[in-house]
Amino acid sequence: MKRSTLLKLKTRQAQFILRGLASTRHPVLAHVIPMRRCNLACAYCNEYDKVSEPVPVEVMQRRLDKLADLGTSIITISGGEPMMHPRLNDIIRHIRRRGMIAGLISNGYYMTPEGVRGLNDAGLQYLQISIDNVEPDEVSKKSLKNLDNKLVNLAEHADFHVNINSVIGGGIKNPDDALVIARRARELGFETTVGIIHDGEGILKPLAERERKAYEELKQFNKSDYSRLGWFQNNLADGKPNDWRCRAGARYLYICEDGLVHYCSQQRGNPGIPLADYTMDDFDREYNADKWCAPLCTVACSHKVAILDNWRNPQQGAQNAAPQKLRDAIMRTIRAE
Repeated sequence: MKRSTLLKLKTRQAQFILRGLASTRHPVLAHVIPMRRCNLACAYCNEYDKVSEPVPVEVMQRRLDKLADLGTSIITISGGEPMMHPRLNDIIRHIRRRGMIAGLISNGYYMTPEGVRGLNDAGLQYLQISIDNVEPDEVSKKSLKNLDNKLVNLAEHADFHVNINSVIGGGIKNPDDALVIARRARELGFETTVGIIHDGEGILKPLAERERKAYEELKQFNKSDYSRLGWFQNNLADGKPNDWRCRAGARYLYICEDGLVHYCSQQRGNPGIPLADYTMDDFDREYNADKWCAPLCTVACSHKVAILDNWRNPQQGAQNAAPQKLRDAIMRTIRAE
């Protein structure tokens, strides 16, 4: 990414952060899903299928218009694999037309020179690719071996910011792979981050000794402003809960392929309201609602958006005892590991 372009992006991000600090009455970040189908089947992932059709671009544009009208600052396109959508670039263009930052999360398999140049032309501003291992295995095919040539394509052609996220946990066999991936990403000039992932049932497990050692080394790699906001992962690495105020359903929105608003990819059905019908009353309710799943949450975007508001506006208690009982059961399981 050109230095001047990166400076403009960071300036806009700073403006949106200041706006988020000044007012709590708008979403900061929304994830939108135009394509639930994926070309891969990672064992820990519950965010894809093999049969869904792409959401029509006209439908996506209406959803983006609603998010813009709510005052959303940043849109991240995710999946499934969004690069499989035949009109992805038109979706990106619409985000930019509505004055929002346009980001993309991809598995990287479709990052051909032509694909990267198409994203440039559409106005994409940042991309994240998570790479799980060096050699593909039964858990994940998102391996450095399979993707290295795609990373080279990005290094040579991308005009947008690229972040490579290496992961630990969730059945990844060799924690040291994350270090190899991070070193390669930095060699190509990309930003790097590290994520702690859940298992196939969406449950957090504390890191084992080798995983924790690799995690500590990876933290030394990650000097970007965004990665410095990841202190919540220190507790997650030990399987310990975090005490924070999740603003999902308000400051952070997850819009599934059916156009419903959810807290995040791991909490589908909550609140499960169509985006077209979402009002500021819904926003206020979810902003103020205590989320039972928050202490063990691994969703980095939700954590980092919430930093804007953790110091203000206490949240209300849980609506019923069932979620608390489930949370307690999970905590007992973790402590028994």
